[in-house]
Amino acid sequence: MEQLINKNVQNIQISGIRKFFNMVANYNDVVSLTIGQPDFPTPNHVKQAGINAIKENHTTYTHNAGVLELRQAASHFFQNKYNLNYNPENEIITTVGASQAIDIAFRTILEPGSEVILPVPIYPGYEPLIKLSGGVPMYIDTSEHSFKLTADLIEKHITEKTRCIILPYPSNPTGATLSQQEIADIATLLKGRDIFILSDEIYSELTYEGTHTSIAEVLREQTIVINGLSKSHSMTGWRVGFAMAPEFITRHMLKVHQYNVSCTSSVSQFAALEALTVGQNDAINMKREYTNRLDYVYNRLVNMGIDTTKPTGAFYIFPSIEKFQLNSFDFAEKLVKEAGVAVVPGSAFSNWGEGYIRISYACSMNTLEKGLDRFETAIKKWSL
Repeated sequence: MEQLINKNVQNIQISGIRKFFNMVANYNDVVSLTIGQPDFPTPNHVKQAGINAIKENHTTYTHNAGVLELRQAASHFFQNKYNLNYNPENEIITTVGASQAIDIAFRTILEPGSEVILPVPIYPGYEPLIKLSGGVPMYIDTSEHSFKLTADLIEKHITEKTRCIILPYPSNPTGATLSQQEIADIATLLKGRDIFILSDEIYSELTYEGTHTSIAEVLREQTIVINGLSKSHSMTGWRVGFAMAPEFITRHMLKVHQYNVSCTSSVSQFAALEALTVGQNDAINMKREYTNRLDYVYNRLVNMGIDTTKPTGAFYIFPSIEKFQLNSFDFAEKLVKEAGVAVVPGSAFSNWGEGYIRISYACSMNTLEKGLDRFETAIKKWSL
């Protein structure tokens, strides 16, 4: 009866990141530089808040949009950090991670045939959700533009069917960010058009040059902001995200969210409340360590003669492997088998990621040193 399965579901694939990660699990003594999982533990005071929530019996359904006190804390946090103003009563939805926030956004704004512009290479989680909502992904290659989606590139690809543009910055997998001027130029282009912007800002606290700028600061009425605590507070397993938008959007998104999950885990919400209040600056020390790791990885790759654009955000670097004349999957597989080090093939991030690999530096310096030592030994041997 498999032929009866929804065709949209049949036609999507498991993430290439996870496929390769799972394959690597079959090998022994592999240094993994693959998954975007912070190696820092969730801060102790946040864990204790979760424990306290259980002890105090905060284990029931909450408001569909989340505990009001948490939404108020989120409103204050994002206003204080990025000058974003959202009413906690009706413009913020607490979601099951940023991924679910993206899902309900697409389900709300897309109709069959709606076009969504995506800059590629890009995190593979958007395309399947677009297709499941009946939308059509439209790709813009950014590899010749420092991996940035610019106003000029967008203007060339807008059609009468364009419904949404994704701004995934800081970027996974490239680590690229947009400057304040680049954001302003995009806002000028799109202002007043019947086009939504989905601004995925999950890595906003991990911006290394200057401060993160959200397009919602200048184009609020057309923007849905996605954020969460997975990366900023090392809370991946707690599954807490936020969708923020004008009330005319969120009141419809809330309907989708309600029938999708009812509400985010109550225990996680109280831990998130602690993170956004007492722990509002928890990301600072993590960012300092990520900066040190980035400098180390970038300098190592440059000294190996690898063509690499230095990231300005997130915790990934996306070097070119074209000179090795192997496709990215074969390169990554060879690296695992012969050197015992795992990276993610660039092809996991769309066809436009071919010719690159993604290295995650969300792991200890010792792991990075060991992994890059093995990497360097391998490529020297291959170049002989």
